[in-house]
Amino acid sequence: MENELLIRTREPLRLRQALIPLVCFVVLGYFAYHAVYGRHGFIAWLGIQNRVDTLEHQLVEMRGQREQLDRQVALLRPESLDPDLLDERARAALGYAGDNEVVIFLDRP
Repeated sequence: MENELLIRTREPLRLRQALIPLVCFVVLGYFAYHAVYGRHGFIAWLGIQNRVDTLEHQLVEMRGQREQLDRQVALLRPESLDPDLLDERARAALGYAGDNEVVIFLDRP
């Protein structure tokens, strides 16, 4: 009869010994899953990096456009006024052409 009691007391002990590693494994799996697929996980980080690269590329393009516009504005200032550029801008804005000029229309999107 003592043997039966000993066996019965060892069964819950084995279950308890297996339960702790199982719970630890489940908790570890939970954190590993969220480290990869969570809102701030690795997959989200890759998406953010892709967006950062796209925005940096757009920033470089915009800075180039701004520098070009700054150069054009500088040419229109009174101290450095270029008569040819002024004539070109006025004709483009007003839609005028000279009597001896030929106008060629280009298809632009």
